[in-house]
Amino acid sequence: MWKILRQVVHAGVASERAPDGDDALRTTAQSVHAELLATLGRALAVRHVDAGSCNACELEIHALENPYYNLEGLGMRFVASPRHADLLLVTGPVARNMELALRRTWEAVPDPKLVVAVGDCGRGCGLLGENYATRGAISTVIPVDVAVPGCPPPPLEILRGILTAVRAAPITRP
Repeated sequence: MWKILRQVVHAGVASERAPDGDDALRTTAQSVHAELLATLGRALAVRHVDAGSCNACELEIHALENPYYNLEGLGMRFVASPRHADLLLVTGPVARNMELALRRTWEAVPDPKLVVAVGDCGRGCGLLGENYATRGAISTVIPVDVAVPGCPPPPLEILRGILTAVRAAPITRP
């Protein structure tokens, strides 16, 4: 035990200093939250559907929930049921086994429906195109409002895609 304690004392603090606060990001976050409340009247409920991706896009979507991007602080939240969702966030090319499930999920979302296709595969131009196992682009199965390019797209681009869909949508809910 003494050997380990000596080693800890000798090594010192191995982590780096926390970054300084970014006022520009804080201002942007406040304006995004205000815009969502003005458009929707409440938080944006997002339902994520993996239609057959390689999970790279999912990792970037999960990064949206970390403290740096703070999706919930911006007035957006992920929901488990499509019946509670305002927006579908779909990743990957649509696998033939997921086609019916994706269509049923889209039908369960209340009107007006927003769909954001994430990644090159979801847009139909990625490594996994249309073949014997996939239907290809998400737009071949359900209508897509915004497609976010990238393999995988960074979290900020996914957030921009969501905001583009919300800004363009005629959503008027209490």
